[in-house]
Order: sequence, then structure tokens, then C-alpha cells
Amino acid sequence: MSELKFTTGNFNAEVIESDKPVLVDFYADWCGPCKMMAPVIEEIAGEYEGKVKVGKLNVDDNPEIAEQFNIMSIPTLIFFKDGAAQNRSTGVLAKDKIVEIINS
Repeated sequence: MSELKFTTGNFNAEVIESDKPVLVDFYADWCGPCKMMAPVIEEIAGEYEGKVKVGKLNVDDNPEIAEQFNIMSIPTLIFFKDGAAQNRSTGVLAKDKIVEIINS
């Protein structure tokens, strides 16, 4: 399974109200570092299928959500658990660091 696509329309249902932890990758299509992260995010989505929702939110297409979470730089990853942001990191991260965030 590939990562989910989060939007303003489905963010509350898919992320905030999720019964599973959720990793959200805030990105933009024009962002070079975001493109570097894409295969890592997709790989993690496959490895954690059924345990953690992993998805992407395009900040250009969904500025309301980006503003709500004060996204100033991309890529930004936010890990949500029980509807609340638990961990946040900005910039390119190695896969092992992302896995560490999920497992903490």
C-alpha cells in the first residue's frame, strides 16, 4: 500500500479522529527535499500498514491545514497519536530516525 493523501476535506476524519497513530508528511510538488523524502515515506507506509497511517498533505493545495499546524518549512513530518501532535521534525530525515519517532 502506498501512503494516503490527506486534504482539508479528510484531515479531521483521517488524522485527528483516527484510532491509529498517523504520520503526516507536509510537502509541496516543487520541493526538492520533499522529493528526496517521498520514497522513504512510501516505504514506511508499506512497512507499517495496519499499524500506523502514513500519508502526505500538499501545503500548496491545503494551506488551511498547513497554517493550522504552523508549517513554515517543508518537508515537515508530524506524528499524531490520539488526535494530538506528538512529535514534529523539519527537513530531510533518514528512515531510521522516522522509525524511531514512530516507535517512541
